Amino acid sequence: MPDYVQVQVAVDDRAKAVELARSAVVARLAACVQIVGPVTSTYRWKGEVETAEEFLLLIKTTRERSGELAEHIRREHPYETPEIITLPVEGGLDAYLRWIDEETRPDPGGDTGGTGG
Repeated sequence: MPDYVQVQVAVDDRAKAVELARSAVVARLAACVQIVGPVTSTYRWKGEVETAEEFLLLIKTTRERSGELAEHIRREHPYETPEIITLPVEGGLDAYLRWIDEETRPDPGGDTGGTGG
């Protein structure tokens, strides 16, 4: 059974969060994406402290697919430097973890089911 991870990404627009979530699942780079928010983020950017409303994506995938997922997010994300943080999944229901594996397995026919970026 492969290793599993949760990838965390923040974006400032709900519609963009939904678009990123859907395109990752359609491309089979993620089994599930939960969108949380809005949340308030405070951070330093280019020497200034800023506060912004963002939406947090919690993306379930395999470690094997996480690099491709990060590249997909990087291409599609509107930020110059997006938050892409990969956290290991230390355990979970075996059936759920198998489901993640099945849903992120590349389609042998090469069809990702759409144009998900």
